[in-house]
Amino acid sequence: PRSILQWNVGSHRDISHESLSLFRLLEPQIEILVLGTGDRVERLHPATLKQMRECGIAVEVQDTANACATFNFLMNERRMVAAGLIPP
Repeated sequence: PRSILQWNVGSHRDISHESLSLFRLLEPQIEILVLGTGDRVERLHPATLKQMRECGIAVEVQDTANACATFNFLMNERRMVAAGLIPP
């Protein structure tokens, strides 16, 4: 529930089905993944987002500052959430 893991992603271009596999392996399973893509919101490949939805994980893509706020809000609501954050 409260873990920090190394995510080997340097930019939004590195986000793929493979790089998101870390989040599919978490136990208990998360229901929401909040992705912070740096200074601004970046589009991810639609197939990547679809694959996560098919695994039962909703993905919210935001700039990193807003992703941190969203993550904290969802944690406060006791939701099963994880964040993948790329520094701005």
